[in-house]
Amino acid sequence: MTVKISLEGCFPPIPTPFDINGRVDHEHLAANLEQWQKTPLKGFAVLGSNGESVLLTTEEKVETWRTAGKAIASDRLFIAGCGCESTAETLELTEKAAAAGAHAAMIVTPHYYKPRMDHVALCTHYTFLADRSPIPIILYNVPGFTGVDLEARTIIELAAHPNIIGLKESSGNVVKMGQVVHAAGDHFQVLAGSGSFLLPALSVGAVGGVMALAAVAPYDLQQIVDCFSNGEMEKARKIQLRLIAPNAAVTTGFGIAGLKEALDLMRMYGGPVRSPLRSLNKGQREELKKILKKSGILG
Repeated sequence: MTVKISLEGCFPPIPTPFDINGRVDHEHLAANLEQWQKTPLKGFAVLGSNGESVLLTTEEKVETWRTAGKAIASDRLFIAGCGCESTAETLELTEKAAAAGAHAAMIVTPHYYKPRMDHVALCTHYTFLADRSPIPIILYNVPGFTGVDLEARTIIELAAHPNIIGLKESSGNVVKMGQVVHAAGDHFQVLAGSGSFLLPALSVGAVGGVMALAAVAPYDLQQIVDCFSNGEMEKARKIQLRLIAPNAAVTTGFGIAGLKEALDLMRMYGGPVRSPLRSLNKGQREELKKILKKSGILG
């Protein structure tokens, strides 16, 4: 059942483009993917947190994956964000993503019943999915959004499952990432969940990252990976430090609206966010533009 998949390199959790009427803009989605595939990006996470996945209907998700599946070249990895609150719905959605061409499913922790999402509940949830999923599973830990933090022992136990191939760790807990790498074995691959700590994550054994910043700074982030691989640590450190401010701007600072505005500034398509999220105001747009220019991302 399990297909050996490499998660090495940089992957953007791509924003979902909407038109002025709030509908998924499939034409611009395909056009953006075409542009991104001219860069060193190794693949794409479609309908992760930055894809506003929780704001889309199931039908919209499936149609978005179908468009992405047609646009993503065979030499790039297609990761689908499939996490839902219930185990049954998550499996159903994962099966639909696989049918649309996804190579792997990235599954965020269930979190509505947060006090009950303990080690046993999460191991049971992910094991059930991995036993039945037609594609490999990537664990997705993002406690800043969910309030649920996958413990190292939970990740390590799940890593023993042959159909659970990796982890996107967005907490920034590099110590935990190192614990997992040390205990889980070479078959299990750890990914940084933010461009702000890509280099520290690589230093403890991560193989790459699923990072919002990769949508707007793919060359810089890939250069960190390449420099690390080549032992050019000082060069990698300087790039990492330069990217901290723009990474914050398109994540915690301005959020998805900031990421979409950055794409617009780069002559790709960002477009509006979906309510209740709000687009940036004029002052925020100017501030973002200054940050991107100072970092060298925007000429």
